[in-house]
Amino acid sequence: MMHVHLPVRPSERRSERPRLGSDLWMGRVMLAPAIIYIVLLVGVPFLLSIYYSLTDASVGSRTLHFVGMENFRRVLENDTFWRSLRNSLVFTGVSQFMVVILAKILALALMQDFRGKWLVRLLILLPWVAPISLGTIGWLWIFDPVYSIINWSLRALRLLGPQTWPIWLGQPDLAMLSVILVDVWRLLPLATVIILAGLAGIPQDIHDAAAMDGAGFWRHLFRINLPLVMPVMLVALLFGIVFTFTDMIIVYVLTRGGPYDTTQMLASLAFFSGIQGGDLAGGAAISLFLFPVLVAVVIVLLIIARRTEVT
Repeated sequence: MMHVHLPVRPSERRSERPRLGSDLWMGRVMLAPAIIYIVLLVGVPFLLSIYYSLTDASVGSRTLHFVGMENFRRVLENDTFWRSLRNSLVFTGVSQFMVVILAKILALALMQDFRGKWLVRLLILLPWVAPISLGTIGWLWIFDPVYSIINWSLRALRLLGPQTWPIWLGQPDLAMLSVILVDVWRLLPLATVIILAGLAGIPQDIHDAAAMDGAGFWRHLFRINLPLVMPVMLVALLFGIVFTFTDMIIVYVLTRGGPYDTTQMLASLAFFSGIQGGDLAGGAAISLFLFPVLVAVVIVLLIIARRTEVT
């Protein structure tokens, strides 16, 4: 059988071109606000930090002189920088480990039907909705050395002896524990919502098939829930790492990096050095060390998430 190919009329070709061109133009218009926002909010400050880090810029000075890599050399020779880097890694790692575990537990609990579930969801979302600075000020009162509700509650329950009174923000170990707890309180709602959305996306047929096969809770958790939600959990972990590693509000409000720089983070050290200390060049150099660490973490997590989706 012979197939006859009819030629396309020039008028039909001309009618398709404006439609394709309009779709491409509309796509560019829709992406333009996001691109402009990213460039202005992230790109310009990032380039400005690189520029300042190569000069001797300081607060109150109108002149700049090129100094090359001198600021980076001074930063690498500073013991406080290495302590801040170690604190940032510990702070981020421990807090996000706790966030992912607790968020998974909360998400599984919220998948069940019970009376007052909407109220529980509202209470869980409150820490994320409220301004972090106001919430941290509330925690500052909770950790107060005199009026701490934690200490008085433990004393009322007879869990503290008459000579024991923890100073939460004044003892190095307790201070780090305090900022970790506040960060977990802050990021737990976001991770819970993300994981809850992942659990809701699992087809009901899979759960029904597992129930018919006699799968118990733990087998259902490790064979179905965790494998299928793992890419979503990695996304929640990625957001949490970025927010935690670059955050300085919790440390600034609670401890100001103390005691003895035991809670000093890279972000807070960059702020104290560049803004309060007046050394804009040094603060910019410190802040740029956040970039390679975050890039490495993002690449690793995205590769793991990609392989998890493939498998």
